[in-house]
Amino acid sequence: MLTPMALEWEQITVDSCDPIALGQWWAEALGWVVVDKTDEIIEIRPEPDRLPGLLFVPVPEGKAAKNRLHPDFRPDDHEAEVARLIALGARRADPVQEGQHWVTLFDPEGNEFCVLSEPRS
Repeated sequence: MLTPMALEWEQITVDSCDPIALGQWWAEALGWVVVDKTDEIIEIRPEPDRLPGLLFVPVPEGKAAKNRLHPDFRPDDHEAEVARLIALGARRADPVQEGQHWVTLFDPEGNEFCVLSEPRS
């Protein structure tokens, strides 16, 4: 059996039609900071020296299908956070359903993410 090597999770790369705009949107949505930015890419992190980050890179094509991977967030105030994200430019992916414990949203380029209900006490 092979011994696993130490791995450090550096970042997740996000393909984007407009990586600078999308990276700045996510930085504002998450309260993160920009740690690297060129004319074509932008990397954001929770803090300058804290990993993992999100790296937004250009691709020529738009999003064509449902994400295979998406983040879930659990805020202190579910309704207020959903409203804040929608005010920033997110939009609902599906109608509100009775008894559902999350809301699926799209970021400005259509990438799915979920806002979960408040933490259980």
